Amino acid sequence: MTIHDFDMARFLMGSEVEEVFTAAGVRVDPGIGEAGDLDTAVVLLRFKSGAIGTIDNCCKAVYGYDQRVEILGSDGAISTGNCYPNQAVVSTATNIRKDLPLHFFMDHYAESFANELQAFVKAVLEGGPTPASGIDGRIPVMMGLAARKSHDENRPVRLEEICEDHDSPQPHLVPATPRQS
Repeated sequence: MTIHDFDMARFLMGSEVEEVFTAAGVRVDPGIGEAGDLDTAVVLLRFKSGAIGTIDNCCKAVYGYDQRVEILGSDGAISTGNCYPNQAVVSTATNIRKDLPLHFFMDHYAESFANELQAFVKAVLEGGPTPASGIDGRIPVMMGLAARKSHDENRPVRLEEICEDHDSPQPHLVPATPRQS
């Protein structure tokens, strides 16, 4: 589940991750643990730019598809929140209520998926580059492998270790660049 967050972190930061530390466990669904996976995790990312990021993940949010991003910096901050079916907020003397976030990721990202597909088709038809490269797909996989190794060995793992383990070029060869959406 976290691989998409790894991709988004690179995109938002415009920098490659050089080190990952993971604290995680099976806290929600024993079946996930029986399959050899984890369902709850906090991942610390150290970027080559010097920035530090965290990803908090859990496979279960009973109130809907919860996905938020916040970036804090010395010159300001930016955040995005969950998508809701409407913007209505009902306030009374005793309660403030609003609808739950959208529950399914396709409800949340349908427009993004359509834009990505349109950009891919345009690149194929016109012979141009695709907005996301194979490197953009490979590096989050390497980050995922580093995150798992970090959890298993209870230590920070540098991405170059994973590249060496898998006989793969190091991610710094192609810097992360913001993609148009």
